[in-house]
Amino acid sequence: MTLKTTLIKNAKIVNEGKIFNGDILIEGEYIKQISESISAKSADVHVFDAEGKYLLPGVIDDQVHFREPGLTHKANIETESKAAIAGGITSFIEMPNTNPQTTTIEKLEEKFEIAAKTSSANYSFMFGGTNDNLDEILKVNPKSVAGLKLFLGSSTGNMLVDDPKVLEKIFKSTDMVISVHCEDEGTIKKNLQDHIDKYGDDIPIKYHPVIRSEEACYISSSNAIELAKKTGARLHVFHLSTGKETNLFTNDKPLKDKKITAEVCIHHLWFTDKDYDEKGTYIKWNPAVKTQTDRDQLWEALLDDRIDVIATDHAPHTIEEKENVYTKAPSGGPLVQHALPAMLEMHHKNKISIEKIVEKMCHNPAILFQIEKRGFIKEGYFADLVLVDLHHPWTVKKDNILYKCGWSPFEGATFKSRITHTFINGSLAYKNFKFYNVNAAKQLTFNR
Repeated sequence: MTLKTTLIKNAKIVNEGKIFNGDILIEGEYIKQISESISAKSADVHVFDAEGKYLLPGVIDDQVHFREPGLTHKANIETESKAAIAGGITSFIEMPNTNPQTTTIEKLEEKFEIAAKTSSANYSFMFGGTNDNLDEILKVNPKSVAGLKLFLGSSTGNMLVDDPKVLEKIFKSTDMVISVHCEDEGTIKKNLQDHIDKYGDDIPIKYHPVIRSEEACYISSSNAIELAKKTGARLHVFHLSTGKETNLFTNDKPLKDKKITAEVCIHHLWFTDKDYDEKGTYIKWNPAVKTQTDRDQLWEALLDDRIDVIATDHAPHTIEEKENVYTKAPSGGPLVQHALPAMLEMHHKNKISIEKIVEKMCHNPAILFQIEKRGFIKEGYFADLVLVDLHHPWTVKKDNILYKCGWSPFEGATFKSRITHTFINGSLAYKNFKFYNVNAAKQLTFNR
């Protein structure tokens, strides 16, 4: 079999803190050569002119909810992975709170089978912990599974892990990354009941960050970190939403040596509580979007490396579900198509460099989860690549939203940058709102 060979010429390559003009030779699924100038050696080489666009490693989103199986009226792996590659996300790690939940090896394997047939992006899944599935956790293969996900608050089904003895056993039993959702359930329940007593079910949305408060986040995060320090576990705290929590994390060593890490999501970097008036329950997330001060402090911690990763927490619901009264409207929203354009918009506003975006969205997820041969533009690595035109404005509208749910919290926003091409394992899978059915996606593997 002849390997397909592609030569990308005239790109501004962004990798490991540098931007340089160069060419990339792709042979089959891998990057064969990176150089200032490469010539096509034969007529069989497909030469592709990047025309000076920025070439980034494919984004790795370590936190998505693609809703399959069981919740496919909202989304599925096929639709959301397509939206992801249109947004420059070439690999995703999906969460276990589907229906049924991914808390047994059998259910995990079923999800891998679905993704192998339908995913446009490279994929892995988190395995879910509960109060009573430690035996299943011990069977998980760390080379083929991204890690463990624990809900220490705000879970669906029986996934709230609230037994301290079980929690300590899980923390002691695995070397894999334990990713946690931290909000203290007791604090939230009390706050919610206080607001229901006052307003009934139709609580004004502006009280969402009061109900799911800074205190609820901080209590839970600090407890998880204390337990990780006690047990030596490898802990990753998902979606920080408060400035106070950022003080729990350090920047005194490189990411590869950290035992306790953190991430922030696009919505907590973009919106504040002032946006509830206009956006309503469309920006109802758990943890809640909070104050301008919180957002400023999250940015500060991101840029000084106390926060290691930017993710989406992509979690679609239908418009009908989101338009319910407060207590019935689910939390979460779709984000994978618009995450990278939103961060590039922040670059245009001089908030963050492109090199830093690549570090937090591409390099660091790969380092943190020990993903094999992805997240960087390096010879011998998989050719997961994204071409970006920084000066090609487009407006988010109903007719270009690719999520199955059909809406976006960014609807009406104009982004200056667009993702023009996405390569998955060396194959062009997406170009300017057109998809190529190349079936190039692969299961992620982990160097553990």
